Amino acid sequence: MNDAAKPIILAITGASGAPYAQRLLQVLTQIDREVHVILSDSGAAVIQQELGIRIDPRQLTADNLQALDVPTAGRIVFHRNDNFMAPIASGSFLAGAMVICPCSGSTLSAIAVGASNNLIQRAADVQLKEGRKLILVPRETPLSLIHLDNMRTAAAAGATILPAMPGWYHGVQSLDDIIDFIVARILDQAGIEADLIPRWGEAHARDSE
Repeated sequence: MNDAAKPIILAITGASGAPYAQRLLQVLTQIDREVHVILSDSGAAVIQQELGIRIDPRQLTADNLQALDVPTAGRIVFHRNDNFMAPIASGSFLAGAMVICPCSGSTLSAIAVGASNNLIQRAADVQLKEGRKLILVPRETPLSLIHLDNMRTAAAAGATILPAMPGWYHGVQSLDDIIDFIVARILDQAGIEADLIPRWGEAHARDSE
C-alpha cells in the first residue's frame, strides 16, 4: 500500500485549538482520505467551549460530523479512547500518519514517557515504535521547562513537533486564513497535498501580477 492510500489517524485532545482539528477533518474528508478519529473527554469539552458543539466522545456518530460542518461522504472511522482492541492500537495497522491536534500538555507528557494509558497514547506509541509519522500540535503558552523537555524527548523519539504558531506572510484577511496556515503545515508534514494557502513568495508574486 502506497503512502497516499494509507489511512490517517486524527486524535483530538484537551488543549485550546478545536478549530484547527475541525478544519483538518474537513479537508481530509473532502479529499476522501480514510480517517480514524479519537476524541478524548477533555477534547470534547474544548470543542463545546470553543465551537459551541456538544459531542459525546463515547458515542461519535455521523450526526456529530454534521454539527462540525464536516462532509459525511468521507471515510471516517471512530474509536473510543478506552478501546485498546481498536486496529490502530497495533503496529500491524498501516497508518500513513497520526496527528494529535490539538495536543494537550498531559498527552504530550504521556507520549514522552510511553505511558499508553488510553488509545490516543497507545496509537502514538505505536507510530513511534514502528518508525511512522507522528505529528504533535501543541497549543500552549508560555511553555515551562517540563513542556520543552517533553517536546525534546518526543522529537528525539521521532515525533514532529508542530506548534500552533501561524505565520502572517500569506496575506491574512480572516481568522480562517490563520487556521488554514496551521492545517496546511500539518498536511505538508503528513505528505498530503492540499492547496490551502500561498507558499512563501507566492503571495508576493500574486500581488505583483
